[in-house]
Amino acid sequence: MPSLTCGGRAGPRGGASTARGEHPGRGRAVRLDVDPSLRFLLRPDRRDGPVDVRAADTDTWGHVVESVGVPLTEVGRLVVDGAPVAASAPVTEAVLRVAPVARPQATATTPPRFLLDVHLGGLVRRMRLLGLDAAYRPEADDPELVRIAAAEGRVLLTRDRGLLRRRSLPQGALVRGSATDDQLDDVLDRFAPPLTPWTRCTACGGVLAVVGANEVAEEVRAGTARTYADFARCLSCGHVYWHGAHAARIEPVVAHARDVVARRLGASG
Repeated sequence: MPSLTCGGRAGPRGGASTARGEHPGRGRAVRLDVDPSLRFLLRPDRRDGPVDVRAADTDTWGHVVESVGVPLTEVGRLVVDGAPVAASAPVTEAVLRVAPVARPQATATTPPRFLLDVHLGGLVRRMRLLGLDAAYRPEADDPELVRIAAAEGRVLLTRDRGLLRRRSLPQGALVRGSATDDQLDDVLDRFAPPLTPWTRCTACGGVLAVVGANEVAEEVRAGTARTYADFARCLSCGHVYWHGAHAARIEPVVAHARDVVARRLGASG
C-alpha cells in the first residue's frame, strides 16, 4: 500500500477512479471551497484558493470531492448555499464548502477499536502502550483489511488514500505525519480516546493481567524476580511485563499523550 496515493484504484467509495467528477469542457461547473486543513490533499496548484471542476450530471457531491483527492473519511459537513448536503446528492452548478471531520470524532464502538495497516507498525505499539485496542495485520491485503474493519467495528488507520475510498469500508482515517510521534498525536487529537496505559501487550495487543513474582520466576532473570514485585502477563500470547528501567523513558510518552487528549476534550467542551 503506497503512502498517500490517489490514482486509478478499483472500488473507491464513489467511482472507479479519481478521474471521475472532472470532465473538462463539459458537464456542470462546480466550485469547491475546501477547508484549509484539507488542502494538503489537493494537487499543489489547487491549494491556494477555490477549486473549479466540471462534473457529469450523474455525479454526486461525493464523487466530486474524491475526484480532487479528498477521501470522504476526512470530510465532515458538505454545504451548498448555507445548507448541508449529503455526499450521495447529485451535483448542481454551485459552490460546495468542504469542511473537515469534527474532532473528537465519534466511532462505532466505545471505547474505539482500531486497525492499522502494514505501514504503521511503530504507531500500533505506541497505541497499545497507552491501552488502546489496536489490531495489526501486516500480512493482510486491502480487501482483507476492509473486511476485518467492518466485521470487528474498527476504524481503519492508514496513510493510503486509495484504501480509504473503498466502498465497503465503514470507518477509516487518514493518519497525518510521517514520524511515529506525529502520527500518534494526530490519532489522539482526532479521536480523544480514553487512555489506560500499561494494560495491553505491545506485541499482540492482548489484555494484561497482574501476576505475582513467584508466577513468573522461571520466565525472567533471577535478578529481575528479586528486584521487582509487580508483573503482568498477556492473556493472549503470555508475554511477561514489569516496570523496569525502561519505564522512565516511557512515562514522558504517556504524559504527553494524556495532555493531547485533555487539550482536545477541553477545546471541544
